[in-house]
Amino acid sequence: MHESFWQERWARDQIGFHLDQVNPYLLRHWPNLDVPAGARVLVPLCGKSLDLAWLAGQGHRVLGVELAEKAVQDFFAEQGQQPEIVQRGAFQVYRAGAVELWCGDFFALRPEDVADCLALYDRAALIALPPQMRERYAAHLTAILPGACRGLLITLDYLQSQMDGPPFAVSDDEVQAHFAAAWQLKTLQREDVLAGNWKFIRHELKALDEVVYRLDKRE
Repeated sequence: MHESFWQERWARDQIGFHLDQVNPYLLRHWPNLDVPAGARVLVPLCGKSLDLAWLAGQGHRVLGVELAEKAVQDFFAEQGQQPEIVQRGAFQVYRAGAVELWCGDFFALRPEDVADCLALYDRAALIALPPQMRERYAAHLTAILPGACRGLLITLDYLQSQMDGPPFAVSDDEVQAHFAAAWQLKTLQREDVLAGNWKFIRHELKALDEVVYRLDKRE
C-alpha cells in the first residue's frame, strides 16, 4: 500500500473503485446534514469522483486530497475545466471554480489547511487503507478537523478472510473504535450489495454490506 501502488493503478486505469455516477448514498443523505451553502467540504483520497462536482453544485467549496496527479488532471479534463495550479506547502493545488484538489500525501495536511472545513465526505478513503493505516488515518482526520464538523462515511463490510483488499472490509466495531471517542456516530443505511458486484462474487463472498454513517465531531 505504498504510494507506488496507487500511482500504478491510476497509470494503468485500474480504477474499478471509480463510479461513473454520483454516489446514490450521497444524493440521499447529504441534504439531511444541513451543511450551509458556502461551507467547505473535505474529501480525502478523492480520486476523480463525480461527487466532487456534485458537492460544488450544492453551493459548497470542495477540498479534495489525492495522491495520484493523473486522477486530479483527469477530473478537471473530464469537467472541461482548465485549473489554476499553485504550490501550497507539501501540496500542488489544482483549482477551478469551487473545487480545489490538493495533490499530495493526505497525512501532510495540517489543521490550518482545513480549519474552515465544516463538513467531511469519505466514500472510498477509509476502505482503501489496510488496518494500521486506517487507524492512523482516523486519528489524523480527528486531529486536524475543527469541532462541529459533520459528514458522511461510507464503508464496506464482508468477511476479509475470503478476499484481499482494497477495498478492505471495515466492521462497525472498527468504525466505533476509530471514531466514537471524538465523534457522534449514527448508522443511516446498511445495504447488501453483493448482487451485481462481480469482483466480490467471484471470490465466493456470502455477503457484502455497504454502510453509511453520519459523523458529528464533538466540540
